[in-house]
Amino acid sequence: MNEAAFYMDATEVTKAKWDEAHSWAVANGYSFSNAGSGKASNHPVHTVNWYDCVKWCNARSEMEGRTPCYTVGGNTYKTGDSSPDCDFDANGYRLPTIVEWEYAARGGLQSKRFPWGDTITHSEANYYSSTSYSYDVSSPRGYHPSYDEGTTPYTSPAGSFSSNGYGLYDMSGNVWEWCNTPSGSDRDVRGGGWSGYAFYARCGHEGWRSPDSEYYSLGFRAVRR
Repeated sequence: MNEAAFYMDATEVTKAKWDEAHSWAVANGYSFSNAGSGKASNHPVHTVNWYDCVKWCNARSEMEGRTPCYTVGGNTYKTGDSSPDCDFDANGYRLPTIVEWEYAARGGLQSKRFPWGDTITHSEANYYSSTSYSYDVSSPRGYHPSYDEGTTPYTSPAGSFSSNGYGLYDMSGNVWEWCNTPSGSDRDVRGGGWSGYAFYARCGHEGWRSPDSEYYSLGFRAVRR
């Protein structure tokens, strides 16, 4: 990949932001497997697969007059479930690589488990606290007590916790985030989520999912040049 500087969404893509580009997209030749869900307009969108997210990035790019990054056969990727080519030099939106995501998540800190340090509590992230990990020092345990009411998912509004050193929110917890990087036919997911243990919220943890996976704990954020 080109190691040039990049911009990243400060928060996970919210349901409101998703709806804005999704509505434009379906009126301009795009199709999606999932319409996207969210607990509220200011909560992260979830239940979107990898294909949905990269097509959404293309639509957002076109909306803003930018060059889409993802193409199939030289054409802007708009429909179907394909493994598109990605032009990392285009100025449109795309999913981050695992190198970009981890660099951004650490926020300038080196050799720390989380964007703020080596231990984690519910004051810093929305995750499932457990006694299984010595670095999880939250009390009480279980789901985040501020967000485990009503029906699942127990997401929190985007930006509810302090930002990291780069001004980015929720790089640990809330929802897992799709990345661009493949491993065989799978794609990387990062950051853990509201239902995940502290282990999964670590900056260096890598998860892998089939690109057609869709969960109520899986969302994304975008980057651009």
